[in-house]
Amino acid sequence: MSRDGPQTLGAQVEDRLRRAIRDGTLRAGARVPSTRDLARQLGVSRRVTVDAYEQLAAEGYLVLRQGARPRVSDAAAATDVTAPEVAPARARPRFDFRPSMPDVSTFPRTAWLRSLRDAVTTITDADLGYGDHSGVDALRSALADYLGRVRGVVADPASIVVTSGYSQGHGLVCRALAAAGARRIAFEDPSHPEQRLVAERAGLQAVPATVDEDGIRVSELEERDADAVVVTPAHQHPTGAVLAGERRTALLAWLRDREAITIEDDYDAEYRYDRAAIGALQGLEPDRVVYAGSASKTLAPALRLGWLVVPPPLLEAVRREKTLADQGSARIEQYAFADFLVRGELDRHLRRMRLRYRARRDALVDALADALPDATISGIAAGLHATVQLPRGDDEEAILEEARRRRIELTTMSDYRMTPSNGPPTLLLGYAQIPEAAIRPGVEALADAVRATRGRAQLSYPGR
Repeated sequence: MSRDGPQTLGAQVEDRLRRAIRDGTLRAGARVPSTRDLARQLGVSRRVTVDAYEQLAAEGYLVLRQGARPRVSDAAAATDVTAPEVAPARARPRFDFRPSMPDVSTFPRTAWLRSLRDAVTTITDADLGYGDHSGVDALRSALADYLGRVRGVVADPASIVVTSGYSQGHGLVCRALAAAGARRIAFEDPSHPEQRLVAERAGLQAVPATVDEDGIRVSELEERDADAVVVTPAHQHPTGAVLAGERRTALLAWLRDREAITIEDDYDAEYRYDRAAIGALQGLEPDRVVYAGSASKTLAPALRLGWLVVPPPLLEAVRREKTLADQGSARIEQYAFADFLVRGELDRHLRRMRLRYRARRDALVDALADALPDATISGIAAGLHATVQLPRGDDEEAILEEARRRRIELTTMSDYRMTPSNGPPTLLLGYAQIPEAAIRPGVEALADAVRATRGRAQLSYPGR
């Protein structure tokens, strides 16, 4: 017992007894000292032990009866918790080629701090309450202007719902669709598996629609009897394909004929390097397209800021789902991001990062050409990763395992497929998290891993 510690003496008595009961030192039914005896043993007043026993009895750890010794309750045995086994932390990779993460080391801390400080200073007492669960007016107005200017999105501030990142927004829309009677939602094949799990959790059946070099095959949406579809038209994830003009026209026609909804995941369209970014699909059919974006790829996932531009038929349902989910996203950060947008800080950050990412992309392409000359590289006009096809004899899983053994992190196309494919083995190499100077050594180390798997395959099949 410590009289100088941060806890009161009574709290220390409670904690010791709780731990003894939880770890099994004191089992169900075990007698414990009387309050008088315990006070004498610990050198504290009896009032301290009486209050501690009464608190533990109220929580269900002890049974107190007049004239009987206190004992551990039978129910306390059920609260015995075994600490879960914690998997050993994986060693930090030497080379990190995992896609879908920006270079968070470049986060504009000074500019963000200024916006955050202004938000805290100027926010009113009324705005420190819950407010409109769909988002603060300042941010929704700033987003409407920004998305219209940069992405060609048709957005009234009232149609915008601010979310805690893309994943939450995706879930809100899926639940709203299910409540409206939708049964099947199509996903590009390949696509992100977690998004499919979110849809299934909402009660929708996820069905595949094949992606080729021109984007999603719209004809398969009718074959799958889909009520909705999730697309990444500006830069398909993970293949990097851009939805061709004819496919866009066909998709919009299907939406109108079917009276269906599409979720446009515009996850990294701002990062286009060779020409202006492809305009958002939503600008062509705002009544049928839910536009979804976030700050996760442009700034940092830690901000947990995303947004939806919702067509009128779904707006109230999505707003209701947002209220049920969390009563609204963090409001101070919303005011800060609104200021960040209005002052042009996001535009400046994106201009800097396009130059940096383009240099890394070029370094990756050059290194791959030298180290793996038999590889075919695609999907590099935009985004934060390259798609690298290897000869058909290579084994994706073996390469991934060998690379990780050498502390090289990457993903493969198989991680994203909904259905088996006869296509060539394909690696996805992100270049946002790895410094430019480390790209060539990293690619050379990866090439060594690929050659090692080829050597083992030849030993296994000497006749090849």
